[in-house]
Amino acid sequence: MTTTRQKSDPGPDTSTASKDAASTTAGDAAAMRAIVQGRYGSADALALAEIPQPSPGAGEVLLEVHAAGVDRGVWHLMTGTPYLIRLMGYGLTGPKNPVPGMDVSGRVVAVGPDVTRFDVGDEVFGIGAGTFAEYAVAREDKLAHKPADLGWAEAAVVTVSGLAARQAVHDVARVDRGQRVLVLGASGGVGSYAVQLAHAAGAVVTGVASGAKADLVRSLGADRALDYRTTDVTALDERFDVIIDVGGRTPVRRLRRVLAPEGTLVIVGGENGGRVTGGIGRQLRAAALSMFIRQRLTFFVSAESREAIERLRDHVVSGAVRPALEATYPLDRAPDALADLEAGRLRGKAAIVVKDAS
Repeated sequence: MTTTRQKSDPGPDTSTASKDAASTTAGDAAAMRAIVQGRYGSADALALAEIPQPSPGAGEVLLEVHAAGVDRGVWHLMTGTPYLIRLMGYGLTGPKNPVPGMDVSGRVVAVGPDVTRFDVGDEVFGIGAGTFAEYAVAREDKLAHKPADLGWAEAAVVTVSGLAARQAVHDVARVDRGQRVLVLGASGGVGSYAVQLAHAAGAVVTGVASGAKADLVRSLGADRALDYRTTDVTALDERFDVIIDVGGRTPVRRLRRVLAPEGTLVIVGGENGGRVTGGIGRQLRAAALSMFIRQRLTFFVSAESREAIERLRDHVVSGAVRPALEATYPLDRAPDALADLEAGRLRGKAAIVVKDAS
C-alpha cells in the first residue's frame, strides 16, 4: 500500500544551503523549485530553493519532472561517503551538482541537438541529473518511454534499483528455474526487484529482511521470508545456488558456508566498508578469492545503457516486476525521505512527487 508523507513541521533550518545554491529570484521566469545542497552532510544539508532551469545539451532532453526516486546512491552522493566517490568527479568538498536525484519520470518539454528518440510531449522514465526539481535534463540514451499503465511515482522508482537487480539476477548470477536463491536485503530498493526477478525466473526464493517487512517480501514472490534479527542465515543447514547480497554487511566467509560448492555470490554494493572506500575492499577480496575456489564470488558495476533500460521496461510491461512503491513525499519533504532511508524506516521504494498527476 502506498502512503503519502505530509508533515506539518517546518523541518531543519537549511537556509545556508539555499543561499549557496540559489541564484535567482521568484520573479525570474526561468526559475524552478529544487532541492539543493551546498555541502556534503546528512538530510539537514538539503533545502528547497529557486534556481535557474537547466537547458538540454547535445543528446539530452529537458524533462518536466513528475516524480523522482529515492535510493541509496542519492544518499551516498548527499553525504559524500565513501570518500572515494569525491575523487571520482562528484566534488571534493561539496557536490558538483547541487541538486540531488537520479531516478526520474516526466514529460519531455524540450530536446537538445542530435536527439532522435524523443519528441516534446513524450512521457518517459529513466535516469536524469538533479531530478529533485521541477525540471531536469537527461541523456536520451538513459530514458525509455513510460508504460501507459505505470503511474508517475511508480515509474520514477524503476530504473536505478531495477537495473542493479536485473544485472545481478540475470546477467551475473544467471538464475535459472529450480535454483535456490537467497536475497539479503530483500525489502529494500534493489532487493525488492531481485526477489521478483528471481521468482519470475522460476527460482525458489528466500528473502532476508526485518520481521516487520516479511509480509512485503512474501508479497514480492519470496517462498520464504527470514528475519535477520532472529535467524542467522549463515548457520542454516542448507545450501543456496545463488546468494544476492544487497546489504553488504555479512562477512563473505560466513556467506560461503551456505553457498553451494559451485554456487554464485553476487555482491551488490556495500554499506559496511568504512568511510574511505566503502564496500569496494570486500568486493575486491571476494573476487580475488574466487580465482582459487569453485564458488563464484562476484560483484559488478551497474550498466545504465539504453538497451538495459529497455529490457527492464519489458519486465515491467510483462508484469514480471512491479515497483514496490511504499511511500511518497512532496518535493519540500525530500529531506524527510532521505532521513527515513538512512534510518531504515522505508520498505521497498519511495518517490518524491514533484507534479500532481493531473
